[in-house]
Amino acid sequence: MRQQTTGIHHVTAFVRHAQATVDFYSGVLGLRLVKKTINFDAPEVYHLYFGNEAGSPGTAITFFPWPTSRQGRIGGGQVGITSYVVPMGSLDFWKSRFEKFGIAMTLTRRFGEELVQIEDPDGLRIEIVEREQGAASKWAFGGVPADKAIKGFGGAVLFSTAPARTAAVLEQVMGLVKISEEGDFVRFQAAGDLGNLIDVNVAPMSPGTGGAGTVHHIAWRAQDDEDHARWRSLVDESGFRPTPFIDRQYFNAIYFREEGGILFEIATDPPGFSRDEPAETMGNKLMLPEWLEAHRAEIEEGLPPIQVRVLEADQQ
Repeated sequence: MRQQTTGIHHVTAFVRHAQATVDFYSGVLGLRLVKKTINFDAPEVYHLYFGNEAGSPGTAITFFPWPTSRQGRIGGGQVGITSYVVPMGSLDFWKSRFEKFGIAMTLTRRFGEELVQIEDPDGLRIEIVEREQGAASKWAFGGVPADKAIKGFGGAVLFSTAPARTAAVLEQVMGLVKISEEGDFVRFQAAGDLGNLIDVNVAPMSPGTGGAGTVHHIAWRAQDDEDHARWRSLVDESGFRPTPFIDRQYFNAIYFREEGGILFEIATDPPGFSRDEPAETMGNKLMLPEWLEAHRAEIEEGLPPIQVRVLEADQQ
């Protein structure tokens, strides 16, 4: 049976300042901070996860805030734009919201859809699009009611240095289907209803540079550990060099770099973010893996304090 991912599991990016990131993704976009933990390989740095009420696969954007990070440059070999999907009829709400917060917008169209494009404080490129597909979020925060809230990912725009090879990986390895071509982009569709529409540039792009304001990797969904094992075998048989299975506490992961330069991860849907704290209070406490719990005091002392807060513009 052919392997087919249902779409994006999560996207991980580099930023500089933890509180500014919380203020934007929770305060402005209304996403829930579902997990406050650390980079397991560099425990002096937060790893922050935002998503819907559960941080469900297909909704989670994650960040490593490095205050001393260089500024990156978006280009080939990266996710160029991360797309978020909102309920039908809510795009005017989001336009008004961005105006209220003084966030510059670009209005454009691609594949027949109206898009509102913005940047986060570090320059990550984001777009908002209306679609019927995808379960509604149950999370409301600040000035974002649940009936206008971001459902999760609409998809992503991949910037490739070798777009034909990236397209081949999407179709032949990840199981996406090419559904349209328009102007500078080709569109591929995954089997799910969130994070399922992926656009790839037609002409090769010059490489970007990593750093604040760029995406580190895009992760695709695997159903469970058994499915994950099949994915690893397929990636290996396809001529790539997947990493061993890595326990990320909230999912298991493998990584490989496709030939257009983009780092792909394949991550399991389970066990999810409520495995180590109650779902009702997720994101309030710094969560550490067992092997770092003995160093909690030292780790907490080295991290800047952060809080999820209703921003001033929503208090007026």
